[in-house]
Amino acid sequence: MTQFLTREFDPRDAETLMENGYPAPIARALAARGITDPEELSREWRSLLPPARLEGTRTAAERLAVARERNELVTIVADYDCDGATACAIGLRGLALMGIRANYFVPNRVENGYGLTPEVVDLICQRDAKPDLILTVDNGVSSAAAVDYAKTLGLDVIVTDHHLPGQVLPEAFCIVNPNLVDSTFPSKALAGCGVMYYVLLSLRALLRERGIYTPDNQPRLDKLVDLVALGTVADVVKLDKNNRILVAQGLKRIRAGFAQPGLKALFAVAGKDMQNACVRDFGFAIGPRINAAGRLDTMENGIECLLAEDPVQALDYARSLNTFNAARQELEVEMQQAAETALEAVDIDRKAALTLYNDCFNEGVVGLVASRIKEKTNRPTIVFAPSDGGMLKGSGRSIPGIHLRDALDLVNKRLPNAIVRFGGHAMAAGLTLRPEALDAFGAMLDSVILESVDKRVFERVILTDGGLAPDEINERLVHQIDEQIWGQGFDAPIFSNEFSVMKQTLVKNAHLKLILDLGGQRFDAIFFRRTEALPGTVRLAYRPNINEFMGRRTVQLVIEAAED
Repeated sequence: MTQFLTREFDPRDAETLMENGYPAPIARALAARGITDPEELSREWRSLLPPARLEGTRTAAERLAVARERNELVTIVADYDCDGATACAIGLRGLALMGIRANYFVPNRVENGYGLTPEVVDLICQRDAKPDLILTVDNGVSSAAAVDYAKTLGLDVIVTDHHLPGQVLPEAFCIVNPNLVDSTFPSKALAGCGVMYYVLLSLRALLRERGIYTPDNQPRLDKLVDLVALGTVADVVKLDKNNRILVAQGLKRIRAGFAQPGLKALFAVAGKDMQNACVRDFGFAIGPRINAAGRLDTMENGIECLLAEDPVQALDYARSLNTFNAARQELEVEMQQAAETALEAVDIDRKAALTLYNDCFNEGVVGLVASRIKEKTNRPTIVFAPSDGGMLKGSGRSIPGIHLRDALDLVNKRLPNAIVRFGGHAMAAGLTLRPEALDAFGAMLDSVILESVDKRVFERVILTDGGLAPDEINERLVHQIDEQIWGQGFDAPIFSNEFSVMKQTLVKNAHLKLILDLGGQRFDAIFFRRTEALPGTVRLAYRPNINEFMGRRTVQLVIEAAED
């Protein structure tokens, strides 16, 4: 069952926004997302939270300043997703701008696992140039053993991360993480790339204090904000005010033609127009191409693309990433079909969570399949694949109201020998599982969730911003929506109306193409991944966009859901 609920908002806040020039549909949507004053929508640098407010940035800056003075080598250890890749590129570029030698190491998803481990420390030290300092980006807060081991080798470790900490913190030189228990930094949603950027801002401020730079000759760190914007959106963190500023500034540089050569190349191979770059481009076109490298190969291709200075070289890397992404898409379709076939034998209505495994699944793609199945069933879903060493690697996605990491923590306590390791957030988590425990794990996860939530959480609820009059659905409204920075936790408006279905056609055997009538006015519409015919009269949740075909621009409704 799918039910639409209209978001509540304070009419006084909407009125304030309308008085400041926001049209009524946008004003209502912004008010429903907690905006009470236009200042909260500021995209200017002056409104960004200062780096000094993020605990640990000063200590990290002081240690990096020592590395600069001593000409030490810093090795950045990155995660193998887009956030990790952008954080790594930001760190390498930023440190180079401030005269610090640095290289990087990114673990292989299959061979090395996630993050900084003792084995990764050994691999780093066995390379031609042993570092003096290890700097983690988008990982490290759970790497207590690895940090201890690095210290026995005489290496300092700076941890920059944004993931939730475990019970034991690593005894690093310093930890920069807005999600530490005692952190008072207001933006808990800062991504790994954002944390690294804050460290660079703090380092530059420290070097200014010491007279090395002045405001006139200091390095231009704003040159890196396009990478911050990409990593922030691709990691699906909440777009709070601080993150919206970072994303807006990054998009501003890209639209003005000042993107990194690698980003320019990625926009080109994705067929996207940089002058009209938007948040969705990061999430659905650029980010997936970088992530594909980490899923099917190694993330070096993605990082090198973002580091490339030569446009020709950048385009070569981008084409390589495009090839990986095409292969990833094909593999994802095959895995999803296998997962849906397995689901045919499952009574989903009796399940609180789904666990799926197939010998043919690829561990780099299980998270994407889990996301698709979760969307289809509205159940937390974990998909497992075989991994080297005989273990199972799983990736899970959850639904609002069910904290997946906390659920895994409880399962781990009740089945102490099943899970080798786990981590993540409320909505996404990963784990390594002993294969013989798969059935017991699935049953226990189901039990843990059932006993802790109201069953109504499994009813699909679509939050909408109410209805639109036919004459409000126009190009002007689409442009007004696109002017704002929407994203995770600050969702773009979705409207709902009751339509008459005048015509419906199945396209590519996968999507419904529609002609809808609203108050005597007709609209083209597309309902992606829907093959079942709609009734003659139906309430639909939709977002208007611009469809360009053969030079003709029309407003099209992208259908998100049908109420039943």
